[in-house]
Amino acid sequence: MIAERLFSAPWSDYELIDAGGGKKLERWGSILTIRPEVQAYFKSEKTFKEWEQMAHWEFVQRGSQSGAWKALKKNVPKKWTISYENLTFQLELTKFKHLGLFPEQRTNWEFIKEHILSEDKFLNLFAYTGAASCMARYQGAETLHVDSVKQLISWARENMESSRLLNIKWVLEDALKFAVREQKRGNKYKGIVMDPPAWGLGVKGEKWKLEEKIDELMANTAAILDEDGFLIMNTYSPTLDVVMIQSLAEMYFANRNFEVKELWMNTTTGKDLYFGNVLRVGATLD
Repeated sequence: MIAERLFSAPWSDYELIDAGGGKKLERWGSILTIRPEVQAYFKSEKTFKEWEQMAHWEFVQRGSQSGAWKALKKNVPKKWTISYENLTFQLELTKFKHLGLFPEQRTNWEFIKEHILSEDKFLNLFAYTGAASCMARYQGAETLHVDSVKQLISWARENMESSRLLNIKWVLEDALKFAVREQKRGNKYKGIVMDPPAWGLGVKGEKWKLEEKIDELMANTAAILDEDGFLIMNTYSPTLDVVMIQSLAEMYFANRNFEVKELWMNTTTGKDLYFGNVLRVGATLD
């Protein structure tokens, strides 16, 4: 199965400048970073020497899941903010190479903006630092933000406050367990967004493997989705390809409209970079 490509666009405070050689060069406001990127297996347009002359920080990989940031300029901040429309996000260098925001998700923020209404109920599972939660709350939706990591919920709260928003409901819990309980309670949501990791640990150290949990996750989220609601699922997992996602969608959303697409971004230098797969269910699909 060949999936259609869905491209996320840059904006004034974010730009994917170049990619290649297992790395990517990005601009976050006025700060430029170099990070590892397994999907950048092609040749970059600019040389790495040119990248280093431009960038402020580079992440140096030290293991499969961690590393350290190396300053390429003097007196550069480790924390700063960028904006997207009326939202403001706190960025910070982490040992996992992430900065607290996934800009490729812009296309999904736009989808939420277009399809969620004031007073709708919105659920963000595996919610990380809450960009989708902030967008839904900005639109006036009753917003529940679920994550199993306390520090990430604190970070998401900072993003809410920086964006001058109030009353996102924070839930420190395993996302799947929460969805199961919501089904038993009979609760429904107009919008559900989930970005399940390929692997991870729950609140009490429970091991999570996406390929072992995806069927149960899809079944329970399908059960708590309003008849006229929408669901977005992102995955960067190598074990969950387009064919499998399509099969799961046909199983649990056979009576709804849905689409499965690959998520991509263009670099300023003309390269295309892959960012995983996206399932969208239920709303009017553009």
